Amino acid sequence: MEVRPGGSHRVPRRLAARTARGPALSVASLRPDRRAASRSWRPWSIGWTKASTIITPRRNLRHSAASGAPTGTAPLPTAYGDRVPRATRPHLERWGALALLVRPTYVATEVVVAAATTGGYGFARDTVSRLGEVGCSAAYCSPRHELMNGSFVVFGVLLAAGATLLHRRLGPLVTVLLVVSGLSSVATGLAPQDQGATLHLLAAAPLFVAQPLALLLLGARARREQPRTARTLTNTGVVTAAAAVAFIALGDTPVTGALERLALWPVLVALAWWAWRETRVSSG
Repeated sequence: MEVRPGGSHRVPRRLAARTARGPALSVASLRPDRRAASRSWRPWSIGWTKASTIITPRRNLRHSAASGAPTGTAPLPTAYGDRVPRATRPHLERWGALALLVRPTYVATEVVVAAATTGGYGFARDTVSRLGEVGCSAAYCSPRHELMNGSFVVFGVLLAAGATLLHRRLGPLVTVLLVVSGLSSVATGLAPQDQGATLHLLAAAPLFVAQPLALLLLGARARREQPRTARTLTNTGVVTAAAAVAFIALGDTPVTGALERLALWPVLVALAWWAWRETRVSSG
């Protein structure tokens, strides 16, 4: 048995033989680092994962024969500096990706609502907002207007929530633009066209500006690491921006509905495809 300096502490022979390859351990190194262990339990600081032995008691440390540096503790990820990422962050990003992946089903809502209209409704001629009109007349009625307006709200919330949960991958500016787009969709559902045309126009206008711009910026952001994805996002942004300008500038034409949907529908698919790609990259 080895006697420590000072004569008050002794080291078992088994521990002394195990650490003989490196420098002798101090008295402090034989005690658990209670401060470090307590920090590992704080969910707001470094999180808690299945690898719960992030901080190993110092009595279990071994020393490298070459450098004498202590080994045995789990290294912290360099991608996050000196902090362990929160355990919930990957799960939140998966929920954000799922929110974007389900948004293309919005198209089915339009089809279901349009099928119940009376008086004739054309996807190429009539705007989406007409499906949400509350009032009915002999010339036209949309009995499922509540479903349409509700879908504006639900899919707007999905867009805003998904962008917020994926803000690290989207970047701050793209995140803000998509959140604005989602809130614009929510406001559109709360202000039907026939209940206040001016308010409805003000609520819907940001959607046609922010979404194409977000796709263009997201394409520029992904240009280095994912050139194919970047080209798809950029091309979609250009097409939707041109369609939005034509929809606003031309006004009421036989192709008004087609232009509006060309400005909106591709965004649903592009963001869902981007979210799917990001999910594959992160899981791979």
